[in-house]
Amino acid sequence: MKSCIPAKDKEEDEMNQEVPQNFIPSIQPRSGVPNSSQPSSTRQTQVDSSPISWQPTSGPRRVSPPPTVPPLPSSKVSEQHNWQASVHTVRERNAVMFNNSLMADVFFTVGAPGHQRRIPSHKYVLASGSSVFYAMLYGGLAEECKVMEINIPDVEPAAFLNMLRYLYCDEIWVEADTVLATLYAAKKYIVPQLAKACVCYLETSLSAKNACVLLSQGRLFEEVELMQRCWEVIDAQAEESLRSEGFTEIDKKTLETILSRETLNTRELSLFEAACRWAVAECCRQDLEPSAENQRKVLGDCLHLVRFPVMSLEEFANSPAQSGVLSLRECHDLFLHFTARQSPKLPFPKVTRKGLSQFRVQRFQSSAYRSNQWRYRGRCDSIQFSVDRRIFIAGFGLYGSSNAASEYKVKMELKRSGYVEGHCMTSFLSDGSSNTFPVFFESPVQIEAETFYTASVVLDGKELSYFGQEGVAEIQCGKVTFQFQCSSDSTNGTGVQGGQIPELIFYC
Repeated sequence: MKSCIPAKDKEEDEMNQEVPQNFIPSIQPRSGVPNSSQPSSTRQTQVDSSPISWQPTSGPRRVSPPPTVPPLPSSKVSEQHNWQASVHTVRERNAVMFNNSLMADVFFTVGAPGHQRRIPSHKYVLASGSSVFYAMLYGGLAEECKVMEINIPDVEPAAFLNMLRYLYCDEIWVEADTVLATLYAAKKYIVPQLAKACVCYLETSLSAKNACVLLSQGRLFEEVELMQRCWEVIDAQAEESLRSEGFTEIDKKTLETILSRETLNTRELSLFEAACRWAVAECCRQDLEPSAENQRKVLGDCLHLVRFPVMSLEEFANSPAQSGVLSLRECHDLFLHFTARQSPKLPFPKVTRKGLSQFRVQRFQSSAYRSNQWRYRGRCDSIQFSVDRRIFIAGFGLYGSSNAASEYKVKMELKRSGYVEGHCMTSFLSDGSSNTFPVFFESPVQIEAETFYTASVVLDGKELSYFGQEGVAEIQCGKVTFQFQCSSDSTNGTGVQGGQIPELIFYC
């Protein structure tokens, strides 16, 4: 995504010249934290000759690359004469036997009809790594034959090979296309370490686009921790999660739990529209015409979890009332609820969802204004930060005019490694006080732990405003620890010690 924040200007003569009391001038060299989007041991030197700068300076540092690990031998090694002499460890010898018909005493036909694959294996390796395989191959019901043939139609071949690779080689190959199928195989054959690796992969790749699908899979596999992570994303980024394609793929029980969720940050109209999209997809899965009548049929009692009474009259009249999903009696009663003094009894909840509590981390211990502070003129105020746990940034708190009421136009964005994760163009009205004024992204932005992000704003409005001072580099807010460092994108003087962006507004 292209950044809406302008690059650093060459002219520095009109920068904010007033310096907070605890400012350390750039002419006094000091060691600072790395100015990068990822916490790293590699640091870069920054030099700024402008009258004011809160950019840290540090020297380069050499880091030795990690030693390369040679790849394990493949089954082709066994085609060589005296191949046993060329492999030196048990792991290497097992790697040679992986997916190798040499000495194989069990063959699996894996996959659904039309997509099957015959995979060779060895009973000893399987039974020593899985109690399910031990019972299958050596238990009381095991066939007594020299070479066994076993059909496994419910596991994908790629996922089955991933599991065997772990049992033979202690290697975990997890990719986005096969992780869920591999998790299913690991759960079915009780290979807990592989299952744990799959769950960790899913948690690190979790986003609003796949949170609903992973919640459904987490319920299926009884992965409580994964489900909790999914709920964190769905609650904070409910609008985006409900619009995702994955929402239409969830099972009905998961739909029911989402529609009954109290902490969703979303409008009720968005929930109704998402439920209708799911109903259309479910009709297709059941080979039904996606008519309004069939949509109501597949939704069943789930529709009674949508809180129509908390919608505005305009929202209800323009969408649900015309959808055909509600009966005429339900529409009639709901219109009476909106307009009549005495509303009839309704089968829908009337209480607004609680949503998530907002938190605000304050960077500065005080604020001030002076005759030549704080000016903008199209320059960028920016700060880098990291957190110790996943959060969702909803917006920023900003200072306004120090003279009188004034409106400011704002370009705001969040970047990670130079890539724009969230941006918005908005405005706010300040009242001339030293209070902070919130500005919000259209959807909360997911922030991963132990990674530096850059928060930037460009303000256009009345020239003079308040600014923060006595800033802190590390602060605890609730259960979250924030670390701040200066950003090279900041061309208007904002840094750790003082400036703009006094607050980050977030959910956790």
